[in-house]
Amino acid sequence: MTVAPTPRAILFDMDGTLVDTRAASWELFSETNHEFGLGVDTRDAFFRIFEGNFFESLARICGEAGRAEAANRHFMNLLRTRYRPSVIPGMCDVVRELAPHCTLAVLSTNGSETIRRILVDAGIATCFSHVFSGDVQPRKAESMRRFLADQRYATQRCCSPSYLEVPPDGDALASTDVVLVTDTAGDIAEASEVGIAAIGVVWGMHSEQQLIDAGAWKVALWPQELVAWLRPEGCAGATCECLTGTPLRDSPTVSTTQARSSADGAPSLQHAVLTAESAETLTHAAGRLRREQRQRHRRAQASSLTDVTALSPPRGDQDIELLGALRRVLRGPA
Repeated sequence: MTVAPTPRAILFDMDGTLVDTRAASWELFSETNHEFGLGVDTRDAFFRIFEGNFFESLARICGEAGRAEAANRHFMNLLRTRYRPSVIPGMCDVVRELAPHCTLAVLSTNGSETIRRILVDAGIATCFSHVFSGDVQPRKAESMRRFLADQRYATQRCCSPSYLEVPPDGDALASTDVVLVTDTAGDIAEASEVGIAAIGVVWGMHSEQQLIDAGAWKVALWPQELVAWLRPEGCAGATCECLTGTPLRDSPTVSTTQARSSADGAPSLQHAVLTAESAETLTHAAGRLRREQRQRHRRAQASSLTDVTALSPPRGDQDIELLGALRRVLRGPA
């Protein structure tokens, strides 16, 4: 699978990748299994469901469509109301290290309400520009296609509730610009179907060998390997607002340094708000990074075009002029 040196977008699976799902999800699914007599009586059998698309595998187990729909509804309701997995140690830092450099999105079969609760509780909700949930689109391959089809999905948030503006003529995302990070062989198969490279992680559902056999580009043993592989070179110092402790714009947080004493002696905390100057600095920095990435992307395309013309020389002055114009457009401003 072809991968750009610096991906412009990273899609994160949630369960098993961002959060520890093994015990939490099996405990809830065992109730659904008992309620509907599905015969999925062990954790290993439950994990095997994720070797393909979860919803499709569950439908095959259930057999009858109405039974499958009821079992799915039962399990999703348990996830929505009682699912409280812990975040994988180090993954919040990974997200915050990557957020300033490329677009981050969550791709999950879980429901949007559950995803929102988990990401908000972890303090990384606005590190992600988009969330594709299973209650909207069960097939991850379809969500990936939607992501690639609209260049506006390349927009970043940089830990702000508002989205950063992008030029209307910005480059559309190609499949080689996007990487999926996941813990299941089924997700890797769906990414391959769309032409997106996938990185596996060993702390989730499936083993390193299962992920490699499914076609993983790389498999991470530790979260920080993801930063080493996916962060642009020379950007080690740039981090998102969450990592530096700066509160989110339009979402003030409490600052203990601004505590004031009330008449009864109890502290009355005031909200700290990011100054307009700091917010502007962050926006300019993020914009600069994006422009540099677009220029690298265009130069890579121009280089590829040069390689092709070396194999098949242009015929006539018109061809030479056209190819020269294409190279200038792809390279962008110096």
